Amino acid sequence: MVKNIIAVIALLSTLHLSAQSGNTTTVEQGKIEGLVLKSGIVNYRGIPFAKPPVGDLRWREPQRPANWTGVRQAKEFGPNAMQKNVFGDMLFRSPKMSEDCLYLNVWTPSVKKGDQLPVLVYFYGGGFVAGDGSENRYDGESLAKKGIVTVTLNYRLGIFGFFSHPELTQESPNKASGNYGLLDQNAALNWVRNNISAFGGDPDKITIAGESAGSISVSAQMASPLSIGKFSRAIGQSGAMINPTLDAIPLEENEKQGVLFTSKAGLSSLAALRAMTAEKLLDEASKPAAYSTKAVVDGYFLKKLPSDVFANGEQAKVPLLAGWTSAELPYQTFMMGQYPTPENYTKIVQNRYGDKAEIVFELYPGSNEKEVIESATALSSDNFIVYSTWKWLDLHRKTSGQPVYAYIFNQARPALKSELGNVKTGLAGGIVADDDSKDKKAMPPAMKGANHASDIEYLLGNLRSNELFDWTEQDYKTSELGEEYFANFIKTGNPNGKKLIKWPATYSENEMTLLEISDKPKAYTEPHRDRYLFLDKIYFKK
Repeated sequence: MVKNIIAVIALLSTLHLSAQSGNTTTVEQGKIEGLVLKSGIVNYRGIPFAKPPVGDLRWREPQRPANWTGVRQAKEFGPNAMQKNVFGDMLFRSPKMSEDCLYLNVWTPSVKKGDQLPVLVYFYGGGFVAGDGSENRYDGESLAKKGIVTVTLNYRLGIFGFFSHPELTQESPNKASGNYGLLDQNAALNWVRNNISAFGGDPDKITIAGESAGSISVSAQMASPLSIGKFSRAIGQSGAMINPTLDAIPLEENEKQGVLFTSKAGLSSLAALRAMTAEKLLDEASKPAAYSTKAVVDGYFLKKLPSDVFANGEQAKVPLLAGWTSAELPYQTFMMGQYPTPENYTKIVQNRYGDKAEIVFELYPGSNEKEVIESATALSSDNFIVYSTWKWLDLHRKTSGQPVYAYIFNQARPALKSELGNVKTGLAGGIVADDDSKDKKAMPPAMKGANHASDIEYLLGNLRSNELFDWTEQDYKTSELGEEYFANFIKTGNPNGKKLIKWPATYSENEMTLLEISDKPKAYTEPHRDRYLFLDKIYFKK
């Protein structure tokens, strides 16, 4: 029942994208014809930015795409990358899944080369194991209507995008293996720089952005010598490639994992691995404990850990706008399913932090149920993704000479539409089936705040594409304000503008200021720096 509802909603949400007529432009590989949307925005879908990474090109650096003759139709999204249904609430508009997945999409208000419009290149989230650039919540029409050429793209995931092996390292001209998904992003960025003028964009005004794994990707691109100098601003929504959030690992460690995986799969060579079908390889890698997806300090894309790059001031020196949601993970995660009583909270903190427990109680108090819920939410969120995002901002403002704009998104979603039946929100942003066998009266209080990934539709102007929720006037106001801040930053490197609450920039000499993005935005000095300095001692050994 839930799947049928989701399918109908997904279909309805794409109706406004139907084309009135085609539009043609020319890129390096040949001519393409896209869709003219009802709003007048031109949308080009499924443009190849690299050769299909199949056969002998599996686990190789992305290669320049082939040219074509005639006019290529760019009216359908390309296939999504190989992945399991990790997040059941992700809704793709791609026609199928395939290892042949390196395609991008462009939304533009103009195809005049002289227009030199600002450009946004957006990386999707999904923990490097899931996601697709066709999702409605990443749709670029709304930002394009604000004069921004908007690009989404696909990159290789899981074992296809992050597999290392000594044979791969040896055959590589760069003596590196493992960061193929990140190299795909870099290849797409290069393609955009070379071709975006055909869509009215300015290659010298590119902002890279993303959420969750996409945000982590932004931090990695900022730290990579291959991407530095190829964009002028950066936006991160929840996440940085800094311990404990999907930090990169040494090449040797990932090579050992690759050798072990090969043995577990009953194979003895790289050639045998390349001969496996994509479906079989995905199945083998998806078995419990078979493979762990991590980026790699490979000496090529990443010369060092991103945290070291930022600490040493060797990153891209660009303005950075980044932040997190107010309840990235619910308190139930930290409480491990136990009711949020002070007694249960005390035991969990003592077991987890040992001799540091007293410091945790000072920073995250829990003397009553309300405090426990607030502190357990903070501990879940900080250890998951907030600390790494904060550390990224803090390092960048200290070593780059550039402004950082930090935010906390605090607009909780409204209720799901009642006609959807027995469903609940999922981690990736949509809905999943709820278990109606539970005794609702015995359940702990519901979490409060904005959960992980819930900010995407708001800040990219895509609330209307998600017909699952009863959006309110306050939700639309928050979306309008948040998108305006983002659009201003993409255009100028400064999110401020007329009729907006001032968002102060933070530099090395200032205390960090946060802007709360909600229907009533406000700016204030960060209130929990002491928490992050405590976590520094656990996660950042510098």
